[in-house]
Amino acid sequence: MGALALLVGFAGGVCAASAATLYPIPAEVSSTHYVVTIDGQRTPVVHAASNYYLLNFDTDGPVTVAVTADDPYFWDAGVEIQPMRLGIRPSREGRTIRFRLDGPQKLSISRPGDHFAEADMLFLFANEREHAHIGPGTPGVRYYAPGVHRGSIDAHSGETIYLAGGAVIFGSLNLWQVHDVRVLGRGMIVYDGPQNPEADEGWMHKPDWHVIVMDNAENIEINGITTVVRSRTWQIQMKDSHHIGFYNVKAVAGLKGDANQDGMDWLGGGDTTVRNSFLRASDDVFAAQGNWEGYSDEAMLTPGHDVANITIADTVASTSISNTVRVAWPQKIFSSAHFHMRNVDVLHTGFGDCKVPFAFFELWADPGGVGTHTDYTFEDIRLEDWYSLYQIRYPNPSVSEVHFSGVWSMDGPGMVAAAVKGAVKGVTVEDGPANEGGPTEVLDGAAATAVAAAAWEPGFAYTPGLLRARAPVTFTAAAEEAPGRRFEWLFGDGTRAEGRVVRHAFVDDQGTLLDGSGRFRVLLHTREQGGSQSWKSESVVLAGRVHASGRADMRSAEEQAAAPGMVRMERRFVVPADGGYTVTVLTDSEGTVALDDMAPVSSPKPRARACGSDESAMQPTRVSAAMRAGPHQLHLTVRAGLKPVVLWEGPGVERQVLPAQ
Repeated sequence: MGALALLVGFAGGVCAASAATLYPIPAEVSSTHYVVTIDGQRTPVVHAASNYYLLNFDTDGPVTVAVTADDPYFWDAGVEIQPMRLGIRPSREGRTIRFRLDGPQKLSISRPGDHFAEADMLFLFANEREHAHIGPGTPGVRYYAPGVHRGSIDAHSGETIYLAGGAVIFGSLNLWQVHDVRVLGRGMIVYDGPQNPEADEGWMHKPDWHVIVMDNAENIEINGITTVVRSRTWQIQMKDSHHIGFYNVKAVAGLKGDANQDGMDWLGGGDTTVRNSFLRASDDVFAAQGNWEGYSDEAMLTPGHDVANITIADTVASTSISNTVRVAWPQKIFSSAHFHMRNVDVLHTGFGDCKVPFAFFELWADPGGVGTHTDYTFEDIRLEDWYSLYQIRYPNPSVSEVHFSGVWSMDGPGMVAAAVKGAVKGVTVEDGPANEGGPTEVLDGAAATAVAAAAWEPGFAYTPGLLRARAPVTFTAAAEEAPGRRFEWLFGDGTRAEGRVVRHAFVDDQGTLLDGSGRFRVLLHTREQGGSQSWKSESVVLAGRVHASGRADMRSAEEQAAAPGMVRMERRFVVPADGGYTVTVLTDSEGTVALDDMAPVSSPKPRARACGSDESAMQPTRVSAAMRAGPHQLHLTVRAGLKPVVLWEGPGVERQVLPAQ
């Protein structure tokens, strides 16, 4: 019986023709925590690792997707489907959400803000239809049929290895001193090794210690497969390997310990292309080192081999902790060059720090690192839940030519300022959130970052006043019409439009995340004929209840009292015009935030910064409300001695620090 027939049997009937092909899921990894229906084809999902689940299918066109949770109240706090640039907002009926997918994409589906190690997440991978035409009898191919296979794959030079859809290999893919190897298919490798969950042993370089490990390998192509890591070890480790290609590879790792599950590491070597892939890590998503033989001084001070020529494109990156890209480490001795990343969705970076703040890009070898690192470019990067743009701290002899072009903050601010320290020069930022989290810190003789404004104004304006569901709103892009310039609007309610000036009516006031906030994430995507583009995100808040001017501080004495060790803070401010406003409070304290007489909103549970720190990471707490022009009041309870950062945004007010008084 074929894969499609197996899944139709699960659905209990025959469905209409679909653009999608689904594959059987062996009982050893199957779960009904979520049940997914694609164009009428109903299937369980794969329990990947920790609280993470995934599903692969192929499609050559649009499909309708339904996701049903086993908990009837699972979606009560809302739904978040990422990447944001897709503009997907599902409909909800109890435990089921539904949405349309226009074609192949890689999605993360979760509840709002639930993206750390303990998160309950579903990763949905809609692949392009496979055209390999490989079967069990194809000459010269090592073929793994649908079903469970136990034992690692030890590749041999010159061979093609094919993992059919529905094949699950429990073990490793070892590419040890081989060349000219292709690993293809829609199958999956699940690694659950013997590493001590309480110790950092995942760095060890040896066969059967990672889901994919390469040693002096050359001319390797890995295409279409999915990898899962359940133990505390790095996922894909490459040592002194060259001419490597990862295409449409999906890598997912998670464990409660939340550490030492890097996505992809280079220990020397390079010449690597990563394209159309998805990586979910519990540590750095991409990391470059000259070597790694342990944490002793002797191991750290052993010179490593250079890393060069890495291209990452058209890819989705996510981590529960640490950085998106990390290069170097204190005391490490090696050089790197020619690292290029473009068209990447960064869904989540770690919140916190390990000696220095986590960031989208961290190049850190302070103190003691030696080497030159040059020619790093980041172009068309979309940051969603992020902490800091970059932390570049290097002592000797230099870091140079690091360029950020079109790095966009899709929704919400950075938590911590970017920083350059030491022998750092030639850092440039064009467009994007250069000063999110505050201006770049310049430390110990580093050259200041050069910041260039966007080629055109990426912002937009919309109808003033109090906005309500089903009432037309006019949106106008700030950039003028120009030959070849296109304006695409994603309204955060699942609809979109094109044109410099458009009219749109929101069908409800539940908000993009179906959380009842009334806040819609509106995105304006502007594209030029020559290929340059911009993304602008704004919160548009619809009026449910309107908070009138002069009604501040209506709380009872009991409500105004602060718990022991906490203090109550009041911020009076003036709303310039009727409309919907959003206040974001950045703090590492557990507390509450409220506007006027609204019920207080609790801040997220404190998160340790990492690496044994007793301090907590900065996190955002957001409150949206429709308010009349005039004076209003913000109520905060925070830990004593803390000075939280308070930002606000609304009609005519770009996101900025809320002025005192």
